[in-house]
Amino acid sequence: MAIIQTNNLSKVYGSGDAVVTALRDVSLTVETGEFVAVMGPSGCGKSTLLHLIGGLDRPTAGTIQLDGDDLSRLSDTRLTEVRRRKIGFVFQFFNLIPVLDAVENAALPLILDGMKLAAARATAAEWLQRVGLDGQTSHRPDQLSGGQQQRVAIARALATEPALVLADEPTGNLDSRASDEVAGLLRQVADEWQRAVLMVTHDPRIAAYADRIVFLKDGSIIDQARLNGTPLEGAQLVRDKVEAL
Repeated sequence: MAIIQTNNLSKVYGSGDAVVTALRDVSLTVETGEFVAVMGPSGCGKSTLLHLIGGLDRPTAGTIQLDGDDLSRLSDTRLTEVRRRKIGFVFQFFNLIPVLDAVENAALPLILDGMKLAAARATAAEWLQRVGLDGQTSHRPDQLSGGQQQRVAIARALATEPALVLADEPTGNLDSRASDEVAGLLRQVADEWQRAVLMVTHDPRIAAYADRIVFLKDGSIIDQARLNGTPLEGAQLVRDKVEAL
């Protein structure tokens, strides 16, 4: 089942001589339980694509279907609700609140959505256990490693049971070991918990954990590659594709 389907998605900024086309006629589908990575040179439209699919910006043209909702037709209020309940966000710099512990950070989207505090904390603690942090639930961000902080962020993203997880350079602030652990966890999110995962990354080694890689250039999809075999084998394929861009 398609969780995300974009059709001829375009985004234009500015007007006249200052017009910039960030995306041009992008059609993309991501299925339930599929892990898709997006790669391409700086300025190719990767972040714009994530912002549009995440409901953080509106397209100039085209449509975005998210789990049955046409985002381009929703009111701002309904779009906020869909974003809060159907999409989990994972960012490069974690975006954890320093004064809150791991449970409180992971529970925050549930509390903001109206869940009672005790229930929100119980759900957050369950997800922290699933991502391997059951012994660090009372730790604040400054008491956790970078990899552990990103695990808290992933637990926070999953706590609302979203249909889609959007990850924007999720390993960009981590060392190689922690990067592999986080990439492996996103692989688990797709395989075991059957979420659609769409990740932007510049790292071929991390992209190779995905099922499929979409290559963007100048705002358009120019190639796609379906991966089979080990991440190591996939990483070389990705490097070859990137060099050809």
